[in-house]
Amino acid sequence: MASIEKLRDTRIAKINKLKEAGMNPYPVSVRRDYSIKEIKNSFEEISVKSEEKNISIAGRVMIVRGQGSILFIVLQDGNERFQAVLKKDTLEEKLFNLFVDTIDNGDFISVTGSLFVTQRGEQSILIKDWQMATKSLLPLPDKWHGLQDIEETYRKRYLDILMDKEVYDRFVLRSNIIKYIRNYFDNKNFLEIETPILQNEAGGAMAKVFDTHHNDYDIDMVLRIALELEHKMLMVGGYERVYEIGKNFRNEGSDPTHLQEFTMLEWYAAYETLETNMKWTEELIKSIASDLMKNNLFKVFDNEGNEVEVDLSKDWPRITFGELLEKDAGINIETITLEEARIEALKWGIKEEEVKRLGRGNLLDKIYKKSSRQKIINPTFVTDFPGDLKPLAQQKDNGTAKVCQLIIAGAEITNQYAELVNPIIQRELLVSQSKAKEGGDEEAMDVNEGFITAMEHGMPPMTGFGMGIDRLVAIFTNQKNLRDVIFFPIMKPKE
Repeated sequence: MASIEKLRDTRIAKINKLKEAGMNPYPVSVRRDYSIKEIKNSFEEISVKSEEKNISIAGRVMIVRGQGSILFIVLQDGNERFQAVLKKDTLEEKLFNLFVDTIDNGDFISVTGSLFVTQRGEQSILIKDWQMATKSLLPLPDKWHGLQDIEETYRKRYLDILMDKEVYDRFVLRSNIIKYIRNYFDNKNFLEIETPILQNEAGGAMAKVFDTHHNDYDIDMVLRIALELEHKMLMVGGYERVYEIGKNFRNEGSDPTHLQEFTMLEWYAAYETLETNMKWTEELIKSIASDLMKNNLFKVFDNEGNEVEVDLSKDWPRITFGELLEKDAGINIETITLEEARIEALKWGIKEEEVKRLGRGNLLDKIYKKSSRQKIINPTFVTDFPGDLKPLAQQKDNGTAKVCQLIIAGAEITNQYAELVNPIIQRELLVSQSKAKEGGDEEAMDVNEGFITAMEHGMPPMTGFGMGIDRLVAIFTNQKNLRDVIFFPIMKPKE
């Protein structure tokens, strides 16, 4: 088999043949009256038109078969395919020979002719003229096997999409899910907003940040880890319902269920409660399942990579964080001290260096993830997390916060708060967080003075919500790895 370099050199030589024949291998535009989808949807109607006046279609050459005086070409336009037939007696000999001498799989061409149906019943176009649209220099993957190296599917997603209809359709579905979410909140009179990705300090979540530097201002900056703070600050300005779908960045470990760059949906609604928040969450996800997916039962991969069946149609139960830890780990979250939490964390296999630097809330959260969360398969709202783990939420007298998470197949799908709007308590909680950060807890929050100032101007009672779009799409498309629902996931450069 010829090397890629030799194949490329051969195709470059074909470019020269095209030029010598007076055909531009990379024209600015080509003839195209209909897409292949339009042709297939209205074949009979367009066939009549093509008998009176030839029509033109364009697409990528995927297959050329036949020999001698007749060739059958499969053209692909988007995700639709259509047959073109090249006969020596219906085309100028010079053009026929030029096609034979220069066309390869992967080339884009425009063909002009009339529509007909072959003796085998195949809808086709009889080529009476053709034009190169783009001459490809590199070959496509094998038509039967596509890309076999999983890393190559991520590095060359364009080929993965081109050669695998299931992958193509998966990303169309992702787009439709996002569109559906937008329509849902637009219909509830939410305002879609945009907030900065580049920030002076990170806030709104407990996570390690990506650091960068603003050369013009000569200041250190970070990539955002959440959308929350700016959203709530805008609520001070009088907007009652806002939402955003945007990128967040967390400089933490990668695995099939975690990525450093991911897409989040966050929304905030004034005068609404956490109870309404949970109701809307269930309504939204169930309606995506019924309206878009036409299904309520889904095969989903849990955090261990095992395939489990999830039923979205049933009522979604609620259980507190404390009840889970009492049942699964024998821990009373209201009375356990930091030192006792460290001892328990070591029992659950959490690394000693992590145990030493994490605060009490984060330690309990680590234990919860190992002891309880992975057991939850069907949609379940886990409520009342430790208050020091949720410093932006309303705090309860028992040391927990008025929050919940939706868990499906052992994964956190949403974070939902009854939002804290008391600036005095907020400052106290963030000061406590900053002390934990000074003690080595890199995920703890800083005191954001701009946010506190906004709160002091008066923030309406509200509830808020955050959901990873990538995880939701992975559930609906039965994907084990989040990279499979992202066009271009981050990859280490090849050596």
